[in-house]
Amino acid sequence: MSDLILRNVRPMGGKPCDMLIRDGKIAGYDQDAAGLPVEDGKGAIVIPGLIDAHTHLDKTVWGLPWHENTKPAILRGRIDFERENRTKIGIDPHRQSMRHAICLAAHGATHIRSHVDIDTTHGLSLAEGVWETREKLRGVIDIELVAFPQSGLMVMPGTLELLNEALRQGCEVLGGIDPCGIDRDPKGQLDALFALAVKHGKPIDIHLHEQGDLGAFTMELIFERIRANGMQGKVAISHAFALGMNDYLRVGRLIDEIAALDVAILTTGAPSAAVPSVMRLKEAGVRVGAGCDGIRDTWGPWGQPDMIDRAKIIGMKNGLRQDSELEHVLHIVSQGGADVMRLDGYGLKVGDNADLTLLTGETLAHSVVDVAPRPLVVKGGRVTARQGVCVVDMP
Repeated sequence: MSDLILRNVRPMGGKPCDMLIRDGKIAGYDQDAAGLPVEDGKGAIVIPGLIDAHTHLDKTVWGLPWHENTKPAILRGRIDFERENRTKIGIDPHRQSMRHAICLAAHGATHIRSHVDIDTTHGLSLAEGVWETREKLRGVIDIELVAFPQSGLMVMPGTLELLNEALRQGCEVLGGIDPCGIDRDPKGQLDALFALAVKHGKPIDIHLHEQGDLGAFTMELIFERIRANGMQGKVAISHAFALGMNDYLRVGRLIDEIAALDVAILTTGAPSAAVPSVMRLKEAGVRVGAGCDGIRDTWGPWGQPDMIDRAKIIGMKNGLRQDSELEHVLHIVSQGGADVMRLDGYGLKVGDNADLTLLTGETLAHSVVDVAPRPLVVKGGRVTARQGVCVVDMP
């Protein structure tokens, strides 16, 4: 059923009310509608569904035997090890992406943007596994795929052709990674990516781990190509560690350009790196979303497939304590992700899609720090999870 009454819920922490849902959309508040199924919210806060706007569904070892990590934390080494060993380890892209996505849905997510590796070792097989997951979880959680050349573009001949095919077959976004640090050819990589994005009419989401002046230089090259190709509002930069460098004025100039070109920023609040100031980006009017990134994979044992957990990490990394600041972190893992992904019908207005998450806590700020399962998750008017358990069984 996609018709439902949510009884005694508090939209965005406001006054209690009843929410009427018809045909998977919010139809009204405090209206009588006899005969419809009723779910008692018991005074819980209701918000639009949480959004993981930066993750890697094809990578997790969740549910597999413990992976003993003996590799140093060097980016190129971790990339190569994963590419060469994932099949031997047993990282089946469909099964593992199902496990990751089901966990996200259980914890209140209704939308995912996932990067999926495209390389000459695996071809499109990883994307095909996640495409299968997307179909099987349709109606439970929406999954948008980024064709992601993690092993590099210029250093891996044949990858560009695979990216072209991935976009042709159904990836909605084109990815990129560290044009200097991975490909050592920023002009070559960025020119190729922007040309491919324009050809397919797709947005771009670039991993930029490059820090300090190097990362700032790469951002400036990205800005040039946004202007040259008329792609204002169609580019996202993930991680954007250069915005965390200790040069207030230089960062300010970069943020001004980001705002002017409507570049979105996706943060994970990475504890081990300098990260963008989410409050400074807010002041500049920049669209900011967030994601849990890699979850218990060959890169490391950390992370939870839970966007409230990620909100805490972002809040602590940014030194946020005031209630208004915690409310903004909640915004980043919900509305912020919708803004980055350009989702239609996202919200709590009459006519919006009934993609909803119930939260514990007295206030929005309290809900960010409260350690409790999500009482209820609704997708298109259908209950998809209760008390942290998804209606779909874990494979």
